[in-house]
This record gives sequence, C-alpha cells and structure tokens, in this order.
Amino acid sequence: MNIKNLLEQLKDPLYKNSLFLMLSRIFDVACGFVFWIIAAKFYSVEDVGVATALISSLGLVILFSRFGFDKSLIRFFNVNDKNRVLNTCLAITTVSSLIVGITYLIGIDFFASGLSFIQSPVYAVMFLLSVIMNSIVSITGNALTAMRKVDNFFFQYVIQSIRIPLLIPFVFLGSFGIFGSVGLAYLLCTLFTILLLRKNIRFDFKVDKKFIKESFSFSSGNYISSVLQTVPTMIMPILILNLLGEAQAAKYYIAFAIGNLVLIVPESLSTSLFVEGSHGESLRKSVIKAALAIYAFLIPAVVLIYFFGDLLLGLVGKDYAEAFELLRLLSLSSFFVAIYSLFLPVQNIRMRVESIVKLNLLRFLLLVGLSYIFILRFGIVGIGYAWMITYAVLGVGIVGLVRRMGWV
Repeated sequence: MNIKNLLEQLKDPLYKNSLFLMLSRIFDVACGFVFWIIAAKFYSVEDVGVATALISSLGLVILFSRFGFDKSLIRFFNVNDKNRVLNTCLAITTVSSLIVGITYLIGIDFFASGLSFIQSPVYAVMFLLSVIMNSIVSITGNALTAMRKVDNFFFQYVIQSIRIPLLIPFVFLGSFGIFGSVGLAYLLCTLFTILLLRKNIRFDFKVDKKFIKESFSFSSGNYISSVLQTVPTMIMPILILNLLGEAQAAKYYIAFAIGNLVLIVPESLSTSLFVEGSHGESLRKSVIKAALAIYAFLIPAVVLIYFFGDLLLGLVGKDYAEAFELLRLLSLSSFFVAIYSLFLPVQNIRMRVESIVKLNLLRFLLLVGLSYIFILRFGIVGIGYAWMITYAVLGVGIVGLVRRMGWV
C-alpha cells in the first residue's frame, strides 16, 4: 500500500514535474562533476581557475540580458498566446545578450583584467557565439517547463553532456578549451530544442508590444530581483581570481558545485511550485507538499556531504580537498536556503514582485559585503561564513513574516 500511495503521489503534477526537473538537475550535476574531474586531470589548476571565471562571465552576460522575460515566460505562457509570448521573449533576450556580451568584452579590463585575452578576435567571436546559444537554450528550456514538457527539458541536459568528451581534443586551447567545450554543447542543444519546439510553436521572432506592456511590471521587477539574486554567486569566482589567484578560484568553484548538490530538490520543487501556481493549483497545499519533500531530502543529504564531502572533493583532485570546510558550511546553510527558495515562487505567483526585490537587495548586500570582508580575513572559507550568516538572517526573517501574516 505504501508503494501504491507513493506511485499515486508521483502522478501529482507538482511532484511529477519536480521529479523530471530533479532528474535533469541531477544528471547535469553528475555530468558537471565528471566534467570537472576530467578537466582537473588534463588541465592545470590555473587553467581550471580561469575557466571558472570565463563560465561565470558567461552567466553574468546572460543574467543581465534576461530583463525578467525568463520569469514572465513561465507566468504568462498559460494565459496568453504561446507563440507571441515565446517569440517575444526569445527575440528580446537573444538581441540583448549579444549587446551585453559585446559591452562586457569592451570593458573586460575593468570587469576582470585576468580575462583580457578574450578580446582577441577569435576568442571574442567564440565567446559571443556561446552567449547567444546559452541565451536561446535558457529561454527555450523555460518554455518546455511552462508547457509541462519537463521530460523533453531533460534531454537538453543529455545533449549538453557532450561537453565532457570535447574536453580532451580542446586541451591545446588551455582554459579556453574548457570554455569552448561548454559553448559547443550549447550550440548542439540549441538546434535540438528549436527542432523540438517547432511541433508546437511557430517561430517568427516577432516582438509583441502588447505582451511587453502587459508583462512590463512583472518582468522589470523580476529582472531587478534576478540580478540581485544571481550576481553574488556569478561574481564570486572572478572576485576570488582577482584577490586570491587562479588556484583558489578553482577550489572554490568545485566546492560550490558539490555544495549545490543538496539544493537540487529545493530548486526543482521551487520551479515546479511556480509552474503549478501559475496554472491555478492550490498554493497553500502545494507549498506544504513541497516543504515536506524538501526537508525529507535535505536532512540525509546534508549529513552525507558534511561527513564525506572530502571524498567527493578528492575525486576531483587532492588539491581540491582543501575546500572541505567551505563545502561543509555551504551544505549546512541549505536548511535556510530552502526557506528562501520556497518563498520566492509564492510571491511571484501572488504577483508580489516588490517584496522579492527588497529581499534580494538585502541578500545582495549581506552576501557580497560579508564575502569580501571574510575572504580577506579567512580565504575562500570566508565565503561559507558569509553564505551561512546571510541565509540564516533571511530564513529567520521570512519565517517571522509568514507567522505575522498568518499564513501558517
């Protein structure tokens, strides 16, 4: 009967979509883990450190070119004409990603002087192509999620796994060999997703002004919120590269990647909660189910990482085991991160974007400020202290707000 009840629960759209999102994320993380193990074997620690800064730079460009349309795509996809929503989001974000990418290259000496070599024509073109492909994959992936076709979303990650074998033939490029393998994987994934979506979507890349006006408030609020939310983690490898050097940047990046393993379930359920709420499902019921599932996973996962995380770091390379204390702090903070992850989709569904902006502004100030101070004092483990303090403050604040509003 327990197995039967479990199977019945998995038919629930919240859990079903979350399951595929989790599988997608687990597969991506597993591939990422193998990717960095191989990179550590064939490339120097310094090359890995520079590559992490390049990949973070790519993420920053994508972040600043979204303008909130990644969130609006999910929120309005089910209640508007799907063709005009996707084409508008795709056209605006693709063009803006190219503009932001060029701007980043022009100002690279100011943003990250250690990456100035990508201003050379060949590297610059490869970087911009990677930016465009990443942008398209991101938006089309959100479209698959909004359509509840998360099984197809999983195949995006399967195709992106091609980056692993590409590491070896690109080794002669040094740090850009690591980055180039990621960029080529995005190109193949773009072609696959567009062919897949053509069955349901008519691509014309026309911009619908009416949709832009209708979603402007929601999009702009989420854009500011997303920038504040994501910038701290994106700039951290670049900050460490400038303050502590390539080797420490590599050690931080690997520890952070492994620490994020425990956040797979919270992130997946958070996304699924947003999708289901946007489809009109009961919000209170969905939040309770999501919270129970999150903490049922987090407790054993954090225990494993806390006691055996050094073994995972050692698989990448013996030098990376030095980041074990940072990994422990990141994993423990996930109990607070889960509260934050549940709160964001609830407020987006309720169209209370302004509260998310305020919350992420506080997070930005705490995380960036404390990280800079603690890095100078404690090295990369200082980021763990900053991460723990920041999310503890946010978690306690959210719980207090929820109780005061009478939501529980």
